[in-house]
Amino acid sequence: MKNKFLLLAILLIFYKTSIAQQTIQEKLGYSKNAKLLILHADDLGVAHSEDSASINALEKGYVSSGSIMVPCPWFSEIAHYASTHPDADLGIHLTLTSEWKYYKWSSVASKDKVSSLLNSNGFFYDDLDSLGKKAKLDEVETELRSQIEKAIQAGVHPTHLDSHMGSVFFRKDFLKIYLKLAHEYHLPCLLNVNAFKLVYGVDISDLITDKDVLTNVVYMVFPPGNIQTRAAEYERIFQSLTPGLNCILLHAAFDDDEMKAITQDHPDYGAAWRQADYDFFSSEECKKVLAANNIHLITWKEIKDKLMK
Repeated sequence: MKNKFLLLAILLIFYKTSIAQQTIQEKLGYSKNAKLLILHADDLGVAHSEDSASINALEKGYVSSGSIMVPCPWFSEIAHYASTHPDADLGIHLTLTSEWKYYKWSSVASKDKVSSLLNSNGFFYDDLDSLGKKAKLDEVETELRSQIEKAIQAGVHPTHLDSHMGSVFFRKDFLKIYLKLAHEYHLPCLLNVNAFKLVYGVDISDLITDKDVLTNVVYMVFPPGNIQTRAAEYERIFQSLTPGLNCILLHAAFDDDEMKAITQDHPDYGAAWRQADYDFFSSEECKKVLAANNIHLITWKEIKDKLMK
């Protein structure tokens, strides 16, 4: 009998060890050497142009995921789409900044409850430094929770959380709130130890638990840059991918009058820059390079359904 208990104990230890050593790709049902990629469209809700291009890209499989800016003027359009397409992979692009010169938005929560997040005109600050210096933690949590709740009430079935301009990655105490909300709503959230440390100077390694899903690498093609070489830049990224969970953050919109007017003070992030993203990911060349490099496109919804039970 003692030998049987000893054998069971050894088997249990072996089982737990083998589970703990599983890679993210194995946990999701792929091989250990699989290169997984989330093609993620940011900023849905910011404009009709952004919504239209991103919805088209999602429906045609050009991208695998997107996230919604709840405080923005075109939220109702993308919320309606999400409510009528419950299987669409749409998360919440948690928003605490309003960066454009003339096109502004404010809090979802009542202004008197989150006044430290707003400038003298009642809008979110347009830069991270002002937010970091003035924001009160309880008000940050109130606003982020309000955005998630408004989305759910509007019929959105959020698949994940991430952050506009990295505003919730900017301070470690903001990140604690971000993780708290992700755990509370049983959602995966965008996390990358190296990127957060390099870009924001925040080390999150001590905050990570077994509830969290980490990406290996997060990519974004930043301006300035030659739009004509955008395809080559993305192709280099595809060719450099290694096994694990990777994410490319892109911004799909049309180079139209609406997008030009909104982004006039930041042309590097403007309509042409966003059209270039749409053009590449909707191209046959993109499909060919993905296939040639054995890259599996996956969604945050897949991660949520398989790992967030």
